[in-house]
Amino acid sequence: MGKQSFSTSKLSVSTSKLSFSASKLIWGVIKTARPRQWIKNFALFAGLIFSGSLDHPAALSTVTLAFLIFCGLSSATYFLNDVFDIERDRQHPFKSRRPIPSGLISAPLAVAIALGLVVILLPLSYQIAPSLFYASLGYLVLQLFYSSYLKSVILLDVIVIAAGFVLRVYAGIWAIDAHLSVWFLLSVVSFALFLAIGKRRSERTLLAEATAGKHRETLLHYPESLLDSLTTMFATSAWVTYALFAFQQPPILIKPTLVSFLSIIVLPFAEAKYMMTTVPFVLYGVMRYLYVIYEKKEGESPERVLLTDTPLLVSVISWLIMVIFIIYYLGG
Repeated sequence: MGKQSFSTSKLSVSTSKLSFSASKLIWGVIKTARPRQWIKNFALFAGLIFSGSLDHPAALSTVTLAFLIFCGLSSATYFLNDVFDIERDRQHPFKSRRPIPSGLISAPLAVAIALGLVVILLPLSYQIAPSLFYASLGYLVLQLFYSSYLKSVILLDVIVIAAGFVLRVYAGIWAIDAHLSVWFLLSVVSFALFLAIGKRRSERTLLAEATAGKHRETLLHYPESLLDSLTTMFATSAWVTYALFAFQQPPILIKPTLVSFLSIIVLPFAEAKYMMTTVPFVLYGVMRYLYVIYEKKEGESPERVLLTDTPLLVSVISWLIMVIFIIYYLGG
């Protein structure tokens, strides 16, 4: 009886350990997939909103599916990136705790998960739209080259990071066959480069000189003066190109009910370039992000900054509300 009780107790302990190990592994997989990074994929909705198609159910459904596909594909690239960067990440004060560098997830398992996601999601993207498939494939190839080689090439590394943002935006545009002005493209490129340079500037600040070289060799070739100049250059081009995009938008003829309501004010409200009213939100957002980079030293992770810096988050949400109000409610 005692032996049986002891065996049952031993089996229970083994089962508990197995369950705990499985839970840790599942949590490691989720953590490596970087759900917080999926916020970048909301860029796919930019074309939907600015093309005036947000209230079209079919277009909204298509872009939502494209968003989910890019979430899966971006997670696949993070698994592969962590495999490529095992030794570098072990030198980093925070990245060394990730599941793959810490040994919680083996490299073969990480590669298998990444390949599984790619094999499932790429054919699905083709079924939605061939143009979405090409954008998805281009994104994967770009990230693969970045993880394996381009991240070690000065300047090209930030261009590739920015190109990832641009591809997200245009994947959403191509998925619904929308068309936007060249100023919108230049604005997206400028903001993407601003975020990428800001990321490098914060990494340079965060890591000591010796540690920086072990973690990412290119940081040694980025003098602070160069990063400061590039940050200023792209911060300026980001808000200026957006202002030009807003200015180039055709004047909006507001609804007759709003015209009668605003007629008590002796100003030409009936028709104007209302998109220009969103420029101050963008300008403040750029200024706030510069403050985050230089004063708070937190620009290494743009998605974390957006979710944790309240003034920046409020400005982004306010800008989005204004854009949707102007495009979908103000116009007649």
